[in-house]
Amino acid sequence: MEVKALQQMLAQFRQVQETLEKRIGELSVEASAGGGMVAVKMNGQKQLTEVRIEPEIFKSKDQEMLQELFLAAVNEANRRVDEELSKQMKDLTGNMPGIMGMKIPGLF
Repeated sequence: MEVKALQQMLAQFRQVQETLEKRIGELSVEASAGGGMVAVKMNGQKQLTEVRIEPEIFKSKDQEMLQELFLAAVNEANRRVDEELSKQMKDLTGNMPGIMGMKIPGLF
């Protein structure tokens, strides 16, 4: 591979990385469980940014149910972040042959 072509490819990788980092910073997903009884928001770095629990859930005093709903909502938000990042990565790298097969640590 020519040096110039390699330099151009590296510049494309840097641009993709910068764009992806920006998108990760802007990403926010929401997921809920129990028909909306428990809802969470998660950012692109998989940090919970908001938790909402409907007050009526406390009336049942069922701690185990609340824990299960919370876990379900968090796991769904985590799955949605992965899905969105994967989609955005595919959109960004669609024209760069060979990059989609690469495993980038910390992304997926």
